[in-house]
Amino acid sequence: MPMIMAQESEKYPLHRCIFQGDVKTLNILIRTHDITEKDKQGNTPLHLAVMLGRKGTDTSILFHRIRAFEVFVEYSAEYSDYLSEKFKFGVDETYTLFCYVAECVQLLLAHGASVKVKNLAGWSPLAEAISYGDRQTSSSEGVEDPFKILFVVSSLLRKLKQQAREQMEERRPNLVAALHQMGDFYMELKWDFQSWVPLVSRVLPSDICKIHKSGASIRMDTTLVDFNDMRWERGDISFIFNGDQKPSHSLTVLDNKAKLFQRVRYEETELEIEDEVDILMSSDIMAAQMSTKSITFSRAQTGWIFREDKREMVGAFHADFYQINGMVLESRKRREHLKSNITWDEYVVAPPGQCPLLGRNLVYKESSKSFKATVAMSPDFPLTVDMLLNVLEVITPFKHLSKLRQFVLMKLPPGFPVKIDIPILPTVTAKITFQEFAFRNDIDPELFQVPSDYFEDPMR
Repeated sequence: MPMIMAQESEKYPLHRCIFQGDVKTLNILIRTHDITEKDKQGNTPLHLAVMLGRKGTDTSILFHRIRAFEVFVEYSAEYSDYLSEKFKFGVDETYTLFCYVAECVQLLLAHGASVKVKNLAGWSPLAEAISYGDRQTSSSEGVEDPFKILFVVSSLLRKLKQQAREQMEERRPNLVAALHQMGDFYMELKWDFQSWVPLVSRVLPSDICKIHKSGASIRMDTTLVDFNDMRWERGDISFIFNGDQKPSHSLTVLDNKAKLFQRVRYEETELEIEDEVDILMSSDIMAAQMSTKSITFSRAQTGWIFREDKREMVGAFHADFYQINGMVLESRKRREHLKSNITWDEYVVAPPGQCPLLGRNLVYKESSKSFKATVAMSPDFPLTVDMLLNVLEVITPFKHLSKLRQFVLMKLPPGFPVKIDIPILPTVTAKITFQEFAFRNDIDPELFQVPSDYFEDPMR
């Protein structure tokens, strides 16, 4: 057993450094080792850095204190008095924890550690960091610990947004080229939200998304601004993407009722980051995703006695209908705050999927709901699935459209999905119908401009 433990321990040198608090060696190894490597639990070094929080054993505590103070006040001057008190009276357990994790997290982020990647349990480093913060408890001195609330979470959130921008910019040339190669068109998507819960379907919204595409520009008009947790927001919104414009002017949102517009900025202000952190820290950590591992497709049948494959017209397009088997929506919630300790040797020999508790005992709720659904695939639809994915990549800031893109990314039967059922929430599904499509060469270029009588939103 000791030999097996030694062999396992040598497999993940970066993880071991973080577990043992050896920041000095971590700083050396990080230059030559894969920072994205996952251990048997699916944790990256960044996962462990935010889940553990032990004092560095081979690095000067004074260095930690000075560096942490310098970095921290750069982001939040309002806590400088509190940190000064920490220096005056010495380092308590909470602050030592802050120093170590702040140093490790910043070191990993500086070398490009991914914030979005998930472990075997389905959680990202950001989710783990949020769970580590105490929502209601305070430090022994009665001051809410700023490290947990602001520093690590805000650093990860800021990096997550930066990495998303970088990934989008990396994809941008190919996306713009693909849009130019595609013919100009007008398309309508009808959304009908339904529920198996009695009477709920009567109050659920519906919407028709109208999409115009010209060159590398896309405009989507919708009345469903947001849909989350059985709450939805109505409006009259237009989302405009101009791929040939510079990034800072390529995304615009119009509020057609108020006659206001917003430029979607590529960088958030510190106040916006702090506001988002406040929301994250005051809410349950939620993750909902479609499990696609066991999904299969079989031809839908029609007829009472003589059964045959179901074929119908969807709008102007012939479509073959398929049953979607094994579709499950998995949802998880977390809220925890109790400490727990474990050694590296215990962690490294734990079987995959049986990760010992790190940092906090889980306060955890998991549910799964199986859905019966169908998809209608048409060989006649003028767009290809790849073309649709390029269009959806532009408009995925809207949550329900992001769900549609996740579904289309699956390996579908032959054809184009002209009618789809997808789960949105555990009790709600959406039926999406591509009810109209036409290639056009007369699309008005002014559709992709801000009208002259609109004013920029003063709240942005």
